Amino acid sequence: MIPMTLSRIAEIVGGTLHDVDDPSTQVTGTVEFDSRKAGPGGLFLALPGARVDGHDHAEAAVAAGAVAVLAARPVGVPAIVVPSVPNDGPSAVMLLEHDTDGSGAAVLHALGLLARAVVDELAAEGSASGGGLTLVGVTGSAGKTSTKDLIAALLRERGEVVAPPGSFNNELGLPWTVLRADEKTRFLVLEMSARGVGHVGELTKIAPPKIGVVLNVGTAHLGEFGSREAIAVAKGELVEALPSAADGGVAVLNADDRMVAAMASRTKARIVFVGQSEDCDVRATDVVVDDQARASFTLNCSQGSARIRLAVHGEHHVSNALAAAAVALENGLAVADIARVLEGTKAASARRMEVTERADGVTVVNDSYNANPDSMRAALKALVSMARSDRHFGRRSWAVLGEMGELGPESVVEHDAIGRLAVRLDVSKLIVVGTGRTSRAMHQGAVMEGSWGDESVVVPDAAAAIAILEAELEPGDLVLVKASKSVELWTVAEAILAATPSDNTGDANTDGENGGDSQ
Repeated sequence: MIPMTLSRIAEIVGGTLHDVDDPSTQVTGTVEFDSRKAGPGGLFLALPGARVDGHDHAEAAVAAGAVAVLAARPVGVPAIVVPSVPNDGPSAVMLLEHDTDGSGAAVLHALGLLARAVVDELAAEGSASGGGLTLVGVTGSAGKTSTKDLIAALLRERGEVVAPPGSFNNELGLPWTVLRADEKTRFLVLEMSARGVGHVGELTKIAPPKIGVVLNVGTAHLGEFGSREAIAVAKGELVEALPSAADGGVAVLNADDRMVAAMASRTKARIVFVGQSEDCDVRATDVVVDDQARASFTLNCSQGSARIRLAVHGEHHVSNALAAAAVALENGLAVADIARVLEGTKAASARRMEVTERADGVTVVNDSYNANPDSMRAALKALVSMARSDRHFGRRSWAVLGEMGELGPESVVEHDAIGRLAVRLDVSKLIVVGTGRTSRAMHQGAVMEGSWGDESVVVPDAAAAIAILEAELEPGDLVLVKASKSVELWTVAEAILAATPSDNTGDANTDGENGGDSQ
């Protein structure tokens, strides 16, 4: 964060200084919401959580070096106490469940105001010096984090980049990321998520983007939105917030998704279409996938063309790479440099298509960070693509799948469809984790589609899934692990990778006799 006095911060957020001896004391460190990460010169956010209230940890944060606390009430140590705000708007969506007294909404609102002030100050300084801070916003139902990571890797060729770790993309994570920027920052790459109409719009008020990327309109959070049309309305708020083409605004739209392509009519910014159709400005042709489900394609644009072999796993990353390339081209990167960076960039965020091979050849695809119907389909297709490659042909593919959350009334139907897809794709073994009706629907979908015997099983928890895998995995098998974050199914992937391979399975079968895909 740029250095700022406590009195200035109080002025920005409309707060009052409490227990502050010297209002000219500067915040020179980071802004943190975890007291364990508070450090010298920092500012601590006192937010209510599911198990603890940050106000109760204010003293510990100051003892660790924080110069003050951003709080909703006095806490006995130096603090900027912020006024209350309505606890029913988009800025409070993340904390409504446990924000019983409105303190979370108040602190989040103040955090947003502080982040916007920092953005405005950095933009003004950049204009005065002839440089400038470029904000890139990324949204979509799936692929935001992977695309954000690719964009950040490319833009580092042009200057200092601040981007969130993992999926810091909501009313807390986005301003927290913004406050990592300082005078040296050239690019801010921000994810923008939504659980309802209006949320992306609120995030763009905190950090107004110059370049906006919309990847897709899928079914993530369908329960909150009610329909894909409502999701499209929400995602399109990003392009509505962009400046005009005359002022440098650029909307990067996935032309292969008709709902995204239709957003061109909702923005004053210049449109850059990306995709595989012939009329795209940035286009992929000749897409092929290798034995690790890594895609290669030819990048075509007005600046030239290049053959690119991605280091990330899954054919769906082609569209993510195109969007990232479009942003890089807008910022002056040459096609050859884009190809070089994309080929060398691996997944930077954990538990997203992480492919790891054990000593006995068992390969684990850990995509357990989160799940929705679109990402689940992409992961299953990547699994079977790997299983059918020359390298793995004849070995078994396992899908260990858990619940996809926040799908509302469509939840049973969507889980049933995933179970059926696993059978259509000829996944060898499906382990469904959970005992709820959606888990049963996934298993039942597989059975109704033609699964027989024990090809599909439903187990109560991760421990039961681990037990099956430890007993039945054979050298060379491929295992996909995927579910919504709340299921914490990454414990399965970690257990299988940590296990000592059994020595009683014999040599790896190469002709399919002991584990070929079912027909």
